[in-house]
Amino acid sequence: MDVTELAAHTPAERRDTRSCLKITQVLSRIGDKWTVLIIILLRERAYRFNELKRSIDGISQRMLTLTLRNMERDGLVTRTVTPSIPPRVDYELTDIGRSLAGPVKILGDWAFEHLGRIAAAQAMFDAKSPDT
Repeated sequence: MDVTELAAHTPAERRDTRSCLKITQVLSRIGDKWTVLIIILLRERAYRFNELKRSIDGISQRMLTLTLRNMERDGLVTRTVTPSIPPRVDYELTDIGRSLAGPVKILGDWAFEHLGRIAAAQAMFDAKSPDT
């Protein structure tokens, strides 16, 4: 169903439609791969920027900066700058971020538990779909 098909006629229906769109935006943000990996790392302790960069294989400096900035804007992480030479910047989960760490871990555990079955389903699908 297309979101535009959710034409609302009453104020309550319009509110529900706006809520759905906002929830979709939040889930999109917290569900991207970089945010998930950062949450997994930060649930144990605070990290410095370069520690995060070294710990997350394949993330560019720009993408890490953008992801952390968005997470800070959403209230998931705090950024603490300690004046020193060079300046020290630490990131840690906020209370909201910590409350998200549990569900992220549960999803990760689910994914790990089902990796084999998902790979088998993909192989079966690919075998009967020659154009992929």
